[in-house]
Amino acid sequence: MPEGCDIDGGPNILAPVRTVVLGPRPAELEALIARRKRLGLDTHDEVWEGEYHVAPEAHLHHAYLDDEVAALLRPLAKRAGLIGTGPFNLGAPDDFRVPDRGLHRSLPPTAWAPTAALVVEILSPDDETFEKFGFYAAHEVDELLVVDGLRRTLELFARRQDRYERTTASALLAVTSEQLAASIDWPPAQPSSK
Repeated sequence: MPEGCDIDGGPNILAPVRTVVLGPRPAELEALIARRKRLGLDTHDEVWEGEYHVAPEAHLHHAYLDDEVAALLRPLAKRAGLIGTGPFNLGAPDDFRVPDRGLHRSLPPTAWAPTAALVVEILSPDDETFEKFGFYAAHEVDELLVVDGLRRTLELFARRQDRYERTTASALLAVTSEQLAASIDWPPAQPSSK
């Protein structure tokens, strides 16, 4: 039986499911997207090859970890001659991802960065972090740092041509994932509700 379905095969409205709208976007959906933009809730929404991905609002634990990671990476980035940023648009207007943080060799002159030296993804419920790896490789992002607040881990991935391999150390920052994880002041256990 497909995930997210009741025993009779019909949709289970209590289970999280992906929503895909085929054809032109209905006015109600356009209104939702416009409302999200007006309220500033769209800062992590993405466009994947023309498909609009609405990202759920992150939990406060996510924001806390983002701040911890920013403070941790700042001196390492400066030492490596890299420039740190918060969320940014990686790609082009019709196909982009919004990582939680980035380290760049220089600041791009437009709102659309073609690449980054390193991107940071902080895991949240229902996010698409691992589905972004192919996109990041195609845009020649050298390293990925994935932060998991539930497991209290940081995983580093290095690009090897068109894919990423898990690694224990960052060649860019000359530091191990173990050293990074030990430097994080991890938040208390996350609540089970989103």
